[in-house]
Amino acid sequence: MQRISYDLHIHSCLSPCGSDESTPGNIVGMAVVAGLDAIAVTDHNSCLNLPAVMSLAEAYGITAVPGMELTTSEEVHVLCYFRSLDDAMDFSGYVAEHSMYIENRPEFFGEQLIMDADDNITGKEKRLLHTASQISFDDVFKLLKGFHGLMVPAHINKSTTSVLSNLGMLPDDSEFTAVEIQTPDKIQELRERFPYLQRCHILTSSDAHYLSDIQDPVHFLHVEENSPSGILDSLSSYL
Repeated sequence: MQRISYDLHIHSCLSPCGSDESTPGNIVGMAVVAGLDAIAVTDHNSCLNLPAVMSLAEAYGITAVPGMELTTSEEVHVLCYFRSLDDAMDFSGYVAEHSMYIENRPEFFGEQLIMDADDNITGKEKRLLHTASQISFDDVFKLLKGFHGLMVPAHINKSTTSVLSNLGMLPDDSEFTAVEIQTPDKIQELRERFPYLQRCHILTSSDAHYLSDIQDPVHFLHVEENSPSGILDSLSSYL
């Protein structure tokens, strides 16, 4: 087993709430400077900047886990991680097909920039990515299995867009094996309130919308291999 530092919740300039300076190159560069071993760019409801991120991460010798922050039909945010870029891109297409088309208004929500590995703008996503998909929270776990993916409910103690804020509970038939918590000082309290969490791996990432938000190497995972599959393997079984 090896101990790796991570930040597995980072938004690029594709997310309407992400800074235009959060380009694939700047994100990977910042992660390298910070000394992180693994990152995940998890834009809202899309993976269109992942090809550039994955290419740059490989070039700079850092692990990038393909990811997305899905908004369910209940407006619960769920981090979705994948073993391969192909699986992530296939899921991105599935989400686009199962979301209502609402055109982005950049003057209100910001640009949604698609970039290549040289940080050139190759397009702008016209579909507003902040909206809820037609995918229910209850269906995410099994749906992701079909894409070789892992479900991680995002920032579960956040006052909005979390499973606890929007559903008010952890469903009794939950199957996920990991969750994200905003601050590690809340872990014990949440595990006492929700015994299901005693079985789950706990992640604490930055949810970075600006480059300066990307965290230093302060949170760690133990994995057999520092790769997308190795990281997903470590999070895929109960404690």
